[in-house]
Amino acid sequence: MTAEPGSTGAVFHAGERALQARAGVAEQLDAVGSRVLRSFMPDQHREFFGLLPWVLVGSVDRHGQPWASALAGSPGFLSAPTPQALNVHAWPGPWDPLAANLSEGAPVGLLGLQPHTRRRNRLNGVVHLQAGGWQVRVGQSFGNCPKYIQAREPMAWPDAPAPALVHEGKALDAASRELIARADTFFIATAHPDALHSADPAHGVDVSHRGGPPGFVLLQGDTLTVPDLVGNFFFNTLGNLVVNPQAGLLFVDFERGDLLWLATTGELIEDGPALAAFPGAQRLVQFRIQHARRVSAALPLCWLLGEASPHIAGMGPWRSHSLPPQA
Repeated sequence: MTAEPGSTGAVFHAGERALQARAGVAEQLDAVGSRVLRSFMPDQHREFFGLLPWVLVGSVDRHGQPWASALAGSPGFLSAPTPQALNVHAWPGPWDPLAANLSEGAPVGLLGLQPHTRRRNRLNGVVHLQAGGWQVRVGQSFGNCPKYIQAREPMAWPDAPAPALVHEGKALDAASRELIARADTFFIATAHPDALHSADPAHGVDVSHRGGPPGFVLLQGDTLTVPDLVGNFFFNTLGNLVVNPQAGLLFVDFERGDLLWLATTGELIEDGPALAAFPGAQRLVQFRIQHARRVSAALPLCWLLGEASPHIAGMGPWRSHSLPPQA
């Protein structure tokens, strides 16, 4: 399958295609892939980014570790002057891993998310530094289904305290464990192993949303187990994990604006007794924590919770489960 002009290869890489084949959707996605993963932003995506007060960004550090980050600004801090370019008028704080990863030509993935309407659009590309901010030159742009998004509306937090690094190390502190235990949302950055060196958009960086009922992330020691629910079958995130197990997780405290960054390695569990402990899951992903960083008041937004996603009704919570040993 050949991508649209401007791409240097197929729109799905080998890891994504392997999971599509296992799910029995490879031929279907062969037929539609190049139509839904575009090398440009359609007008509705360009307009959508301009409405947002925040954006999720996936990046890769010099060691190849992906990181998921969040940037905030007044609506309009994101703008798309052309279908091939998205301008970002915001810089990460010095405590954000993204700060060290933004350089000319660096690969990034972006997720534009409007939780209260459950709209989300994704793109990946490369960084071009410019006055007042930076630009993403688009490699791939596509929409996502609204499943599993909790309907929260972000608002400016005018009296937010200054951000402060409150924990860093190889292990989680008690407050970080509590944040994970009650989370109904997190974000994950993954990357193809060639992301830092390849011009192929299919070999780039991806950042995506994961949601479920509160407690859907099972934390045991330094391992997080997450159910993978039915999605769009692109397998952008899981396909990257097949070829590169490193992943960056971002947990958001929507009440206080704290951010928790985790550098992890991920492993897919596609059958066995552990999977049976998570009714409704298609597979599991286990993440082993390598490094943790938590910053208080890092995101200057407050959030009004509307309603839970109807797609998670009857699911979980699973956090009380103890996983059976793997055969």
